[in-house]
Formats: sequence, C-alpha cells, structure tokens
Amino acid sequence: MKARVTVTLKTGVLDPQGKAIEGALRSLGVDGVASVRQGKIFEIELDAVDRNKADQALNAACEKLLANTVVENYRIEIL
Repeated sequence: MKARVTVTLKTGVLDPQGKAIEGALRSLGVDGVASVRQGKIFEIELDAVDRNKADQALNAACEKLLANTVVENYRIEIL
C-alpha cells in the first residue's frame, strides 16, 4: 500500500524559506506570485493491507517524527 504525507506550516507561522523562494521567483522575472509557503512531502510504502491500520501507523509516524505538530499540519492520503 502506498501513501503520501504532506506536511505544511500552520497558518500564521512565519515561513522564511517560503519568503526567500518568493523573492527569488520575483528576481527571476516570474510574474503573478502573490506568496509562497513551503512544505514537505513523504512518499511511503507500507506492508499493511488494512487501510485503518495503515492510517493509524501513518498518524503515529506524523505525531512522533514527520511533523512538528506545534507549528505544522499534516495530511495523509492513502493511494
């Protein structure tokens, strides 16, 4: 079973890397960029067959390692 975990900063948390990317895009002449927020994507393969068990394992992985839940949100997609 394959899954995708997307981790992004919560709304209101400053994103200096996103601001740097935004500035670089403007300096490269990319027009129309209002703002940039950066994040992380994890592609994970699981041995699990049961979607509920896979979801539980992925939630545990996010809470323990993949996301800093104080400042980040995460979204799990089982593909």
